[in-house]
Amino acid sequence: MDKRFPQYDELDLPKVADEVLKQWDAEGTFGKSLELRKDAPPFVFYEGPPSANGLPGIHHVMARAIKDIFCRYQTQKGHRVDRKAGWDTHGLPIELGVEKELGITKEDIGKKISIEEYNAACKKAVMRYTSVWNDMTRRVGYWIDLENPYVTYQTKYIESVWHLLKRLYDDQLLYKG
Repeated sequence: MDKRFPQYDELDLPKVADEVLKQWDAEGTFGKSLELRKDAPPFVFYEGPPSANGLPGIHHVMARAIKDIFCRYQTQKGHRVDRKAGWDTHGLPIELGVEKELGITKEDIGKKISIEEYNAACKKAVMRYTSVWNDMTRRVGYWIDLENPYVTYQTKYIESVWHLLKRLYDDQLLYKG
């Protein structure tokens, strides 16, 4: 008796994934999920933004899959779930990386390189891999508005954080300790 199972050689998962993505794009599936619920109660979701100065890893895929579970669940419950992407653009690793690339130190800023040039180099470096991130996001089926992300170095974002800090201060919810 032959105990081998027949092998199915026709299944091409990358091809299936590409076909599904093309169908979603052609039909505007994500947009329709929002339009169908335009008057529904909102479930607000702002992604805790990654930093695009490095390549995404498997842990980023896993995190996005988990985040997406909540958004799709709320959509299935009848909520309108606007999903806004974001980019975290602050941090010492970005500054140190740019200084290394430019061959400068903190003391050189304002002397060998202007503050404006340094800031421009940091803004460019921090967004270096956005296209890779956007492609990964699309390929894993994570529906989020990538066209209009919030970016933490933009004045509007920074001012909103300062506004919230002022409200916390005014309500005596900030303390030193």
